[in-house]
Amino acid sequence: MNIKIEESWKKQLHTEFEKEYFSSLIAFVKDEYQKHPNAVFPKGSQIFRAFDACPFDKLKVVILGQDPYPTRGHAHGLCFSCDAHVRPLPKSLQNIFKELEEDLGVKAPANGDLNFWAEQGVLMLNSILTVREGAPLSHAKKGWEQFTDAVIDVINREKSGIIFVLWGAPAQSKGAIVHAGKHIILKAPHPSPLSAHRGFFGSKPFSHINSILQQQGETPINWV
Repeated sequence: MNIKIEESWKKQLHTEFEKEYFSSLIAFVKDEYQKHPNAVFPKGSQIFRAFDACPFDKLKVVILGQDPYPTRGHAHGLCFSCDAHVRPLPKSLQNIFKELEEDLGVKAPANGDLNFWAEQGVLMLNSILTVREGAPLSHAKKGWEQFTDAVIDVINREKSGIIFVLWGAPAQSKGAIVHAGKHIILKAPHPSPLSAHRGFFGSKPFSHINSILQQQGETPINWV
C-alpha cells in the first residue's frame, strides 16, 4: 500500500503498511470520511502530519496523546496542537501553555499551532490518528493502536536516548512498551482541567527535556 508519509518514516514503517490489519484500518477510515463528510478529523491529508513534520532522522522527543480533538476545526494531525486561528484554545493546551510559562518564565506561543516544535524533533503522536466529530475514541480499536505501537517499536529498535513524554494514564499505559533501558520517560498527570492540578502543574517538563538534551549534547527545543 502506497501511504503518503515522510520518506524516512516510510523506510522504517513500510512493512507495517502491507499488513492485513492496516488494510482493514484504512478501509474503515475511508468509509468514515465518506459516511461523515467534513466530520472526521483531521483532514485526510493531515493524518500522518506528525511524521511529515518530524522526520525519523531528526527525532529527539515523543509527546504521546490519545486521539485527535473531536471539535470541528481543532485537530490538524499533531497531538495537543491546533490551527493558529483557533480561539479559544482547547483547555488542555491552555494548561500546557500555563505550565510552559511557569516552567520557563517566558510568554507562551501566540497561538496553538505547535508545528514549530515538531520541526525541531518533537514527534507529537496520538495513539489513534483519526476521530469522528463530537465522539472521542470513536476510532479506537480499529487498528491505529497497533500501528502506533509499531512506531514505538521502531523507535525502540533503531534509536536510543529519545525522551518520551507521557501525560495521563492512557499515554502511560501506551508508553509501557517503551524500552526504559534505552530511552528516557517523563510522566505526569494529563493537562486536562480534570487532572492538571494533580501534578501536571509544577512538573516542569519543558526545562527537564532541555536539560536532558543538553546533557546528551543535543540542541535544546525552542518552546516559544
